[in-house]
Amino acid sequence: MKLFYSPASPFVRKCLVVAHERGLADRIQTLDCAANPITRDATIVARNPLGKVPTLLTDEGPALYDSRVICEYLDALGGGGLFPAAGPARWRALTEQALGDGMLDAAVLMRYEAAMRPEPLRWAAWTAGQTEKLHSGLAEMEAHAADWGDTVDIGKITFGCVLGYLDLRFASLDWRAAYPRTAAWFARFDARPSMRATAPRA
Repeated sequence: MKLFYSPASPFVRKCLVVAHERGLADRIQTLDCAANPITRDATIVARNPLGKVPTLLTDEGPALYDSRVICEYLDALGGGGLFPAAGPARWRALTEQALGDGMLDAAVLMRYEAAMRPEPLRWAAWTAGQTEKLHSGLAEMEAHAADWGDTVDIGKITFGCVLGYLDLRFASLDWRAAYPRTAAWFARFDARPSMRATAPRA
């Protein structure tokens, strides 16, 4: 399998964490690319019309995207377990994944605003709105983090990637000070070999 890859993308990291957890990491070749929301990489567009990472080229031929689809595919390929079977645990894990993905969307948009939009066009109120989404999500995580224990599922993997991306791009948020139970959980979860092996690079 081949994965269009960016070393800083938290959505790519999500897929790679799943691959490590399911013992598939050595079956995936990462492909360097130039994914960009303005100047799109034609190589990616040829397989994914959105031109975004992650995009997985399966051994069977079809390309899969986005991270939610790729993660579920890799989990199934590796025997399953990260996506609980139908029932309350599944809906909880999928809802956690949706919350984490929404937080990552907000964080990536903030990154684009600061790094790619010309300074005279930046909109402070819009950025503040995205920041509020992060804090709302962190507050929800804080309310439940003490109950997570050593659970590893797609929701917790997504949350781990959220917090890792905040450390990478938004250290000034100092989220650990305001959300200590989340910080304690992340200290344990981030020590997993799958998280250590996929630590993002700027």
